[in-house]
Amino acid sequence: MVQLDDRAAVRRLHDRLGTGPRPGDLDRTFDAALDALLAEDPAGDVPAPQPASPPRPVKGDRAAKQDAAHQRGEDEHALATWWLDRMVTTGRPAVERMTWFWHGHFATSEQKVRSPRSMLAQNETFRGLGLGPFADLAQALVVDPAMLVWLDGNDNRAGAPNENLAREFMELFTLGVGHYGEQDVREAARALTGWTVRANDGKAELVAKRHDDSQKTVFGQASTYTAKSLVELLLSREESPEFVVGRAWFRLVSAQPPAADVVARLVPAFRRDTRSLLRAMAAEPAFRDAANTLVKQPVEWAVGLMRAVGVRPRDLTRKQADALLKALRGLGQTPFRPPSVGGWPAGGAWLTTATWPSRLDLAKIVADRAKPDLGTADRIEGVRRLLGVDSWSDRTRTALGKVSGDPAQLVVVAANSPEYVVSR
Repeated sequence: MVQLDDRAAVRRLHDRLGTGPRPGDLDRTFDAALDALLAEDPAGDVPAPQPASPPRPVKGDRAAKQDAAHQRGEDEHALATWWLDRMVTTGRPAVERMTWFWHGHFATSEQKVRSPRSMLAQNETFRGLGLGPFADLAQALVVDPAMLVWLDGNDNRAGAPNENLAREFMELFTLGVGHYGEQDVREAARALTGWTVRANDGKAELVAKRHDDSQKTVFGQASTYTAKSLVELLLSREESPEFVVGRAWFRLVSAQPPAADVVARLVPAFRRDTRSLLRAMAAEPAFRDAANTLVKQPVEWAVGLMRAVGVRPRDLTRKQADALLKALRGLGQTPFRPPSVGGWPAGGAWLTTATWPSRLDLAKIVADRAKPDLGTADRIEGVRRLLGVDSWSDRTRTALGKVSGDPAQLVVVAANSPEYVVSR
């Protein structure tokens, strides 16, 4: 195992547990950088815009529906731009990083929810609870209005249970494949009956007459389960902490599953809270293993680039902001729009010839806005320092040399290099 030196390990901290380094961030020691990432400094945290669209899809005349749909689109645009801006400027990088992680873990999409208010409320839940105990987050999400709409909780009632939410809560959120049976899903669905999203304000409530309050048997244990007691049962299973820790490891540390002894060290930290889990993962030798590279995902890549060069999405013109979100759509990843309940794929699937134009467009928007000053002596070295890259390969240095006369174009090419796209 080849261990990263301290500076490279600090850069990895910012890439994996934060939202990318800013100038000066790599000058800290590893411990100081970890403390700064996990800090509760609200500096730069801009309040969210308040959606003006109705909490639920409008029923009625065609013109009203069209107006509501247009307003939803405007609200979603504003929320996506705001969240990207918050990730760029935040003084609490680990909070925003884990808000993004949980958005992919409990993946919920505005495409079906059609309520920016509900999507924002869920986002604030991720942010408020994302570094705390997982149990608090899971309890909030099982009755979250956006989640109820997304996974058909509104259709789950006594006598006609809908199994969608129960199944995904077991398979994707708490236990993983193979750790439950079909009977468990059916009984768990009955425990979740009655939760409904009110049309007038988008809030979730338990409608007693729609809830099945009779006895259910889940994992061989009989009880009159409710949403709360069902989640308690799921999280009490031995598989649950190991599953969630494995998901976090896969996204934040390595595509290779953690060894059994690593899991044994991480699970007690996870049982305390997610903040403790992040500290424990950063302390593992595998975190500094040079072989454990991860391809940055589109939003991580774009946000990290904007942090490095000092560009805020909120300062873009509407045309530029539209182009930025269009480029992210072209790369297959935009806030509030995961493609499925399984979230976004990992790895380099987005690095194709088909996405090359979108990658160039996004980097050009950022570089043109930044107007980077890379000096005149050695601009290739200047852009390396600006982006926090350890070193350039000969092939990349040759490509950069062809555009070194244009600082903005130099940033565009450097941002699309393997050395920057891959979190090393």
